[in-house]
Amino acid sequence: MAANLTTKYLIIGNSAGGIAAAEAIREVDTAGSITIVTEEPYPAYSRPLISKYLSKERDFDGMLFRPADFYSSNSISLVAGEKAVNLDLKKHEVGLEDGEHISWNKLLIASGGTPIIPKVDGLDKRGVFSFTTLDDAKAIDEFLTDGSSAVVIGGGLIGISVTEALVKRGVSVSVVEMKDRILNTILDETGSAMATEAVKKAGVRVIVNQTVAEIKGGNLVSGVILDNGESIPCSLVVVAIGVVPRVELVQGTGIEVNRGIVVDRTMATSHPDVYACGDAVEAYDFILDTNRAVPIWPSAYIGGRVAGFNMAGAAKEYSGGTALNSLTYFGVDIVSAGVVPPDDGYEALSIANDGTYKKLLLRDNVVVGVICIGDIDKAGILYSLMREKTDVGEFKHKLLDDDFGLISLPQALWQERLGAPPLVGVAAPALPPEEEVEDYSGE
Repeated sequence: MAANLTTKYLIIGNSAGGIAAAEAIREVDTAGSITIVTEEPYPAYSRPLISKYLSKERDFDGMLFRPADFYSSNSISLVAGEKAVNLDLKKHEVGLEDGEHISWNKLLIASGGTPIIPKVDGLDKRGVFSFTTLDDAKAIDEFLTDGSSAVVIGGGLIGISVTEALVKRGVSVSVVEMKDRILNTILDETGSAMATEAVKKAGVRVIVNQTVAEIKGGNLVSGVILDNGESIPCSLVVVAIGVVPRVELVQGTGIEVNRGIVVDRTMATSHPDVYACGDAVEAYDFILDTNRAVPIWPSAYIGGRVAGFNMAGAAKEYSGGTALNSLTYFGVDIVSAGVVPPDDGYEALSIANDGTYKKLLLRDNVVVGVICIGDIDKAGILYSLMREKTDVGEFKHKLLDDDFGLISLPQALWQERLGAPPLVGVAAPALPPEEEVEDYSGE
């Protein structure tokens, strides 16, 4: 790369948000130069699929988010394996770790999230890993041997995902969760209990209301000590508590930052030529009617497209995202969206039978939260009702029925969706596939 590069559009981040922005820009501006800078030495891949890579269910080619010729076919310059370390707003310039500088007209920060690392003695030992990137999965894969045993710190989405991958590799796993139940950010007590049963059935030890106080061993992990004093032998530790917005590039620049980079409905920051999206931002949540960090793949992608259009001069507005997770762990299908427990202040409807569970939270006859376990066929319809803020007062008693479908909606609603009389058995509007929804960093 030249010592000083000039580009019309500079994108920091090469995952969902960054790629979506580049595609949107190209739909408007076919000639303007686009440069994408990424710390990882890879073309764009699906972050949620790193668990499939670790479990040997996908190779790297099976994780690619776009074809190998994506960059060349869209006239995009990819600067891979380089970290952006400095942002000069007056000069419209980004400095890279190797001393190079890139000048830009419009900038998108899609830098993703950074793993939350707890204060635990022994984190510097060999055998301690995080789990948010392909390199993390590769490092764990290379470290595993016959008879490996692991402690996973964190019983959330990432923690249970890596746990499942390790179990598929024949590793004995203990999950340590500081809250009173696993998957507590997306499930209520009943749903979490069902997930816990499936995890335990696979041979995983689930420890709740505890934290890891110390990682034992010399240079190499030999075990952990919990805060209650219990010692658990293991050969590796995976820290999988979650991610926080990665905002260091804009700190000290005057760009508004709260927990994440603050953006408006055009995905613009407080600087008129700088946009941001994905895990790095606080963007509009249509359920809570306020900005907040929502680190999921679909929000990163949609926010990236909105940013890209606006960067290229085509005015678009972000309609908002919200928490949305569609996944399968240990053979259990789970969809969770919108508001999660506690139920205080909401009307709750639920039904459980034969290993399935469905629950809705309503506010003023509008669906604001959805949980489906085991039976997720109607989750798409329920999410659509939530997304459109439909008044379900007339038919809310039918929402959890086994035969609920588009035909169950008032005539005006199904005609609006189908444009024709409904047919029995019409499929629900599709949710994005698992790899586009799970809660992973969405650059």
